[in-house]
Amino acid sequence: MREFENPNHWDTAAHHYQKTAHPFTARYAEAALARTSLGPGSRVLDIAAGTGALALAAARTGAQVLATDFSPGMVACITAAGLHNVEARTMDGQALALPDGEFDAVFSIFGVIMFPDWRKGLAEMARVTRPGGHGIVATWQERGAATFLLLGDIRRKLFPGREGMAMPEAVGALSDPENFAREMIVAGYRDPRIERVTHDYELNVAALDDPDRLFGMSPDWTSLNDGEKATVITEVRQRAGDRPILPIPSTALIGVAQR
Repeated sequence: MREFENPNHWDTAAHHYQKTAHPFTARYAEAALARTSLGPGSRVLDIAAGTGALALAAARTGAQVLATDFSPGMVACITAAGLHNVEARTMDGQALALPDGEFDAVFSIFGVIMFPDWRKGLAEMARVTRPGGHGIVATWQERGAATFLLLGDIRRKLFPGREGMAMPEAVGALSDPENFAREMIVAGYRDPRIERVTHDYELNVAALDDPDRLFGMSPDWTSLNDGEKATVITEVRQRAGDRPILPIPSTALIGVAQR
């Protein structure tokens, strides 16, 4: 089992994820929401919800939201938000314990792409979407985003030929918009639209003083020895120059399709 497929890994990382990744992924969640029409009375499902970037944003439209994740630690973070129209449950997105056609909109923001059987995850999304409802999926492009993207780029420059972090299979498969659209159709959706959305991840250069906290979730970092880590930090500082913030342009693909 790869680390990102283990719920215990995400339980341990939940609060760190909430502080660091959540504010960034929330920007893509808002972009996904902008491609649908929700309001009071809408029934929304967020699969592999993490700490709830999409679920909490959807709740602000007045929709009734169910957020699911296989990590109890992530689910606890959503529950702690205390919103009356958000319910959070621990659940496997590859085998949802939910009836067919239950939801007007079903989202997975960088979630289903992490599943061992991601095609089953897409099919489950379609199964629980009502006829005429929408499925919305966000995936990163092939080399990832934010600090993962930066580290991969630096590793290829400093250590050419050395194997880097293996991305989840779905990230590679869905990086091509035509393939992405085709997989949504196979899952049970129709008329998919795939759009690119880019935001800058703003890396605070001061955070390099504690690089293990900044980069510690990436195997591209943890697989380095101390000397190699120091070389990477020097490279990041050189890229930043005199700037206190180093922007890392990160592109996602957002697919929207109808059931």
